[in-house]
Amino acid sequence: MRKTIPDRVRAALLATPAPRCAYVYDRTTLATTAAAVRAALPPGTTLLYAVKANGHPDVLAALAVEVDGFEVASGGELALARIARAGVGTADQIVFGGPAKTDAELESAVEAEATVNVESTLELRRLAVAAETAGVRVRTALRVNRVDDAAPPAGTHQMSGVATPFGIDEAQLAEAVELAFGHPSLRLIGFGLHAVSNNLDAAAHAAFVADAVRWSVAAATAHGVPLETINVGGGFGVDYTGSAYFDLAVLAEGLKAAAAGLPVGARLVFELGRFLAADAGWYAAEVVDLKRNHGRWFAIVRGGTHHFRLPAAWGYSHPFTVVPVESWAHPYDRPEVSDVVVDAVGELCTPRDVLARDQPVERLRVGDLLVFAQTGAYGWDISHHDFLRHDPPAFLVIG
Repeated sequence: MRKTIPDRVRAALLATPAPRCAYVYDRTTLATTAAAVRAALPPGTTLLYAVKANGHPDVLAALAVEVDGFEVASGGELALARIARAGVGTADQIVFGGPAKTDAELESAVEAEATVNVESTLELRRLAVAAETAGVRVRTALRVNRVDDAAPPAGTHQMSGVATPFGIDEAQLAEAVELAFGHPSLRLIGFGLHAVSNNLDAAAHAAFVADAVRWSVAAATAHGVPLETINVGGGFGVDYTGSAYFDLAVLAEGLKAAAAGLPVGARLVFELGRFLAADAGWYAAEVVDLKRNHGRWFAIVRGGTHHFRLPAAWGYSHPFTVVPVESWAHPYDRPEVSDVVVDAVGELCTPRDVLARDQPVERLRVGDLLVFAQTGAYGWDISHHDFLRHDPPAFLVIG
C-alpha cells in the first residue's frame, strides 16, 4: 500500500542535489508516536527506545525527551545512548540486552550504571566479575526463554518458547537465581521476557503481557526474587505492504489486566524500536535508468539494499511513491514509461538488489524520485553499507 508523502518531506528531498538519494527523519512524527504509545501504557510503565532500530544521533536526541531511556545491544549502541542521556530530556535509564556481550561491554555497562539483561549463567558470572572489579553493585534482570510461553503473539521473529540463542532456559532458572543471589555485586531485580518481533495483533500482545506478569509473579514467589522489573521487550508491529495496524486503543484496554496483576513495587518495562521510529522515516532514491529486459521493466535507482536492506532480508516488496522532478538539464531525450509495472532495483552488482517488484506506475521518468515510506526503523542500520563502496545517502532531519 502506497503511503502519502508529506509536503515537508517532498520539499526537503527536492532541495538536495541530483542524483538524489537520502533518508528523511522527522522529529515531529517521532514525538507524536512516542506520546501515543505512552498514553496507551499503564501509569508508571517504563518506556525505552531500542537503539538497534535507528541509531541516528538526532533520532535519539528527539526521543530522549519522550521516553524514559534506551535499550542497547552493543558497546557502540551504549556509547550512543550515553551521549543522548547526557543531553536534554528525561531518558536517564539504560538497559543492556542481547547475547554475546564481551567483557569490555559488560565493564562499560557497569560504568554506565545500566541495568543488564543477562542471557546465560556464564554471562552472569562474567558480569559479577566486572561489577566486583568496579566496586559497585549492578542492577540485573534474568532474560528467560520460557518453556510454557503460552502461544506468544505471531510476528516475523519468535525469540522465546522455542529453541533460540536468546535467554536462559527456564530449566536453568533456579541455578541462575542462586548465582545472582550468591554474589554481593549483583542486585537481582526481575526478569526479561522479550518474545516476539513485529506483531500486528494488539489484543494478542496485551494477552502476552498479562501472561508475562502472571509468570513473573509466580517465578519470583517460587525463587524468592524481589520483583521490581518485568521487562516484556518490544514487538509492536508495522505493516509495510498493507493497511493493517497495531491498534494502541485495543492494547490499552487489554493491558488493564496486566496492570491489575502487578504486585506493589513492580514495574512493567517496554523496549520499542520499530514502532517508535518506522513512520518517522522516508528513503528516497532517484531513478537513473529505465530499461526492459525479458519482458520486465526495471527502474534502476541511485541507491538500493546497501542503504535499505529490509525488503531483501524479509523477502517482500516495499511500496514506493513517485515524486516527480521536473528539471532535466541533459542534451538527450528523457526516458519515460507510462502505465506499466516496474521492479525498483538498486545500483549493486547483484540481482538480489531489489526494493520492490511488480509495482504499477502511471508515469515514471529518469530523474524522478522513488520514495519509500515507513523506513525510519531497520533501514540504514541493518544494511551492508560498504558493498561496492558507493557513496552513502544524505540524512535530512526535519520537524
